[in-house]
Amino acid sequence: MMRAAVYARVSTEDQAREGFSIAAQLKRLRAYCKAKGWEIAGEYVDEGFSGRDTSRPMYKKMMQEYDLWDVLLVLKMDRIHRNSQNFTNMMNELASHEKQFSSMQEKFDTTSAMGRFVMDIIQRIAQLESEQIGERVKIGMVQKAKKGDGYLGSGEPYGYSFKSSGLEINPAEAGIVAYIYNAYTSGNSLSAIADNLNARGIPSKKGTVWKKQTISKILRNPLYCGFALWDGYLIKIENAEIISRGTYNLVQRMMEERRRNSSGSSHLLLG
Repeated sequence: MMRAAVYARVSTEDQAREGFSIAAQLKRLRAYCKAKGWEIAGEYVDEGFSGRDTSRPMYKKMMQEYDLWDVLLVLKMDRIHRNSQNFTNMMNELASHEKQFSSMQEKFDTTSAMGRFVMDIIQRIAQLESEQIGERVKIGMVQKAKKGDGYLGSGEPYGYSFKSSGLEINPAEAGIVAYIYNAYTSGNSLSAIADNLNARGIPSKKGTVWKKQTISKILRNPLYCGFALWDGYLIKIENAEIISRGTYNLVQRMMEERRRNSSGSSHLLLG
C-alpha cells in the first residue's frame, strides 16, 4: 500500500482570495487517498505561511520524515511552492530519496518525462502570478505613500495600537516612549535605558525584556514625531505624534555624534 504524506497550506491572502481553507483541503485530500487506496502516513499543515517561504515548520518536518511515506500529496501545486526554483529543489530531493509527488487538481505523474515537463511549466505560471500580485500590491502602496494616506509599516509599533480607525496612540506605552527620548537626551546610554525599564518590570511590545537594539529602533523611528518613511517617501501620519519633531531631530544629532567614529552611519533629520 502506498503511504501518503498529505500537505496543506494556506496564507491569509490565499484564503481570502481563493477559499482554500485548511479544512477544505484536508477533506479533499483524505477522500482522494481513500479512492486511491493510499494509507495516510501523516498530515502536515502550515497555516498562515506564504508559498514563497521554504522555512515553513511542518513542510520542513515532512521533508525530514521522508522515510515514513512514499508519495507527497497536495491539492494544487501552488500549495507546496510558489517559486519554480524552490519547487525544482524539492523535486530533486524527492527523486534522491525515490519519493513521488502527486497534485490532485493538476493530475500529474512524476514518473513520466512529459508529466515532469508539464509540471515545471505550471509551476512557473504559478510563480508569475505570485510575482504579479506582489507588484500590484507594491504599486498600490507607493500610490498610498505619495498621497500620505495612512501608516504603511509592518507590525504594531510600540506606543501604538491598531484599531478599526487605523493607528492610534497607546497612552501607557506612549509614556514609556516619551521617557526613552527624555532619558537619552539627558545623557543616558541605550543599555542604561533598557536596564532601567527591565528593573522597573516594564515589558516590551512582545512581552520580553528590553535590549539596547530595541531602544535604538524606537529612537530612530520618525513615526513617534508623526512621520513614516516608506520606499523613499516621507509621509505625515495624522494623530501619531508622541514626541516633537525638534526632540526627534535632537536625538538623531546626538546618536550621530556618539556613533560617527565607529559606524559612519547617518540618521534621518526632518526639516
